[in-house]
Amino acid sequence: MTRSDRANTSGRRDTDPGVGGLPALSSAVYKLGRGAPPPQLALSILVLVECGFVLVGFVNILGEEPATFTLTASAIGFTVIFVLQLLHSSYHLRHLRARWGRWTLAVQALLTYLPLLALGFGWGGMAGFFGASVLLVLRPAVAWPLFALVGLVACATGPLLGMDLLATVYIAVSTVLTGLIVYGLSRLAELVVEVQEAQQEIARLAVTQERLRFARDLHDLLGYSLSAITLKSELARRLVHGEADRALAELESILEISRQALSDVRTVARGYRDMSLATEAVSAQAVLEAGGIRATVDIQGRLSEGEVDTIMATVLREAVTNLLRHSKAENCRIACWTEPSGDAVLTIVNDGVERALSDSTVVPPPRDGSGLQNLQFRLTAIGGRLTSGLDEDGWFLLRAEAPSRLTAGAGD
Repeated sequence: MTRSDRANTSGRRDTDPGVGGLPALSSAVYKLGRGAPPPQLALSILVLVECGFVLVGFVNILGEEPATFTLTASAIGFTVIFVLQLLHSSYHLRHLRARWGRWTLAVQALLTYLPLLALGFGWGGMAGFFGASVLLVLRPAVAWPLFALVGLVACATGPLLGMDLLATVYIAVSTVLTGLIVYGLSRLAELVVEVQEAQQEIARLAVTQERLRFARDLHDLLGYSLSAITLKSELARRLVHGEADRALAELESILEISRQALSDVRTVARGYRDMSLATEAVSAQAVLEAGGIRATVDIQGRLSEGEVDTIMATVLREAVTNLLRHSKAENCRIACWTEPSGDAVLTIVNDGVERALSDSTVVPPPRDGSGLQNLQFRLTAIGGRLTSGLDEDGWFLLRAEAPSRLTAGAGD
């Protein structure tokens, strides 16, 4: 029984769905993350900009030569506003912001507007920080109207402090620009961190996906071989005393299957393998007949080589494996044809269910169902489907449908 042509190492990688089923998105995140600055650099730029704005405000206060108490109070006020702004801007403190943000925003509002009349122009720049915090803490439907209100208050600040028109325009424009700059840098720093976290999650998903692929391939390839080895070993043990020649032939077949299983393991490790439904059908018929099951095979036409042929061969292999392990079947029919729509249909029918029901002493072995789940996953990925149940004769029917040729993007 030869199956070596089935293990064709053509170099085509297994086309399982990409990470999360969204390979294009994964690629986009990778490219975005590769061009983005490191998160530490983005956060450092944000902190430096905020320090710069606070320093400018403090220099403006210092330029008016205030009293020691006023200067000290201003320094404390600037420091508290700076800390509050970091709380509102930092991505890593988002949980605290979500819980306490409205209260800290209220404190910042008081520190922004109460000292304004006493400290004048130098303190007016703090309204820009408050505007940025409004945009960062509140939801957009509320934040943007309030930000516009902050800008209007900045326009009224000049006349209230007795400033001329030029100073009024300056403080209004600087307030709006400061708010937008701090808000924009905060959001960009947040996006950089999120992209990095998304890249790490994609890497974890890729590892999980590869483990699942390996588990599926190992199950699909070795489950059949090991079941065949077990069956033939039991047959050889029964024949060794009475039919030594046939027992020797079965042992040689076991040796060949073992070698093929070793080749399959190496193929799985390399991550690619092609199978042929036609070749697998011949192999399945021989294995079933060796197990005392009458098998008929009717393969009409030939599937084009590639993923569809491999998946349909895998379906047949899994069905035969389950039949040998879990069924009391005496008859099995394997058929494959192409529908007028172009879909390939494979059916495997056996009378094992009917015989198991008639034998009340038989207790079906437990099954984890991973094999059929693997097949369902593979077929769904290429636009096919897998169904099972009893046909009109009471036989168990496994039916797999798949497009004869993959369209562009199928299986990605």
